[in-house]
Amino acid sequence: MDDEPTIAESVAARLRAEGFTVATAHDGPTAVTAASTFEPDLVVLDVMLPGYDGLEVCRRIQAERPVPVLMLTARTDETDQLVGLGVGADDYLTKPFSLRVLTARVHALLRRVERAAGRNGTVTVVGDLRIDADQRRVWRGGVEAQLTPLEFDLLSRLARRPRAVLARERLLEEVWDWADAAGTRAVDSHIKALRRKLGADLIRTVHGVGYALETR
Repeated sequence: MDDEPTIAESVAARLRAEGFTVATAHDGPTAVTAASTFEPDLVVLDVMLPGYDGLEVCRRIQAERPVPVLMLTARTDETDQLVGLGVGADDYLTKPFSLRVLTARVHALLRRVERAAGRNGTVTVVGDLRIDADQRRVWRGGVEAQLTPLEFDLLSRLARRPRAVLARERLLEEVWDWADAAGTRAVDSHIKALRRKLGADLIRTVHGVGYALETR
């Protein structure tokens, strides 16, 4: 979903060549409608959309149905990128980007979703935190929190080893399926989102290393 038809069609053509079924939209309202109608497995979303911007589109899509989102932006300001991650995007690319890199990121996001879906369904209880893998639902203190797909996977990974410190690079590799450390700020942004939704005391920062899930 992109406001520039040339870019949108180039991306769509490349993804179709990879075997994907693709629908496109060129403004915010149409993008939200298309996501609701088409129910895609993944959304590639430009920040700069007419009608309302990609950040608002991402909020609305995630509110209706959690889905992985790859954000495209012409902005190089790190704050703008972190805002995109904070509203539910899973990854971002800054324009200009190579279609090869975009395709690799799409495959990585989908592999993560497939890997999560293939795990044996279990209920994990850590202190007052309850994680239901079958339903992909989370409660803390009996109150349910609405998490994006990537927030859920990140929390689940931390919950597998409570109190163990996991490096940002390891989380990128195991949750995002990235092989390099170029997106460590993405980890920080999603940790902030988890703290906002589940409590600031839930995840401990180990400066210069990574994060650990605290228990009560």
